[in-house]
Amino acid sequence: MRYQIREKLFSFGDDFWIEDGDGNRVFLVDGRAFTLLREKLVLRDAAGNELGFLREKLISLRKAYEIHCGGVHVATVRKDLFNFLRCRFTVDVPGPDDYEARGSFLDHEYTVTRGDRTVATVSKRWFTLRDTYGVEIEPGENDLLILASAVVIDQICHDRDGGQS
Repeated sequence: MRYQIREKLFSFGDDFWIEDGDGNRVFLVDGRAFTLLREKLVLRDAAGNELGFLREKLISLRKAYEIHCGGVHVATVRKDLFNFLRCRFTVDVPGPDDYEARGSFLDHEYTVTRGDRTVATVSKRWFTLRDTYGVEIEPGENDLLILASAVVIDQICHDRDGGQS
């Protein structure tokens, strides 16, 4: 399934609309929910119902986010600190089926793998707008988890205060 993630213009916080391949809005990432010490983004369906949230981990040696859906912690996304030759993120899910993202994160050009299999690609090449990029997900994968992970990677790599992390 192909999606596009588009940052909302003129929004407070980091808001993203996620549209399906036909241009229908299917998810909203609402960036207006901040806690005192950390960022919290709320995942909503197109009708505005809360599906889960993305929360910056409070205590971590490196920037990381937890993904919660339906009140359950489903993954932790963190940047690999010890890999100097290439940039990599791990999406740690319960059990042995972790995802790994590799590529050019600053350019929104990377792949998501599980084991030896590519399960998603993220690309800004499909679009000309500055803050729009596409995510293509293989059938049978957890679309919401992969889309939420792409938003987290965007948050970590494109720090909204003007710096890059």
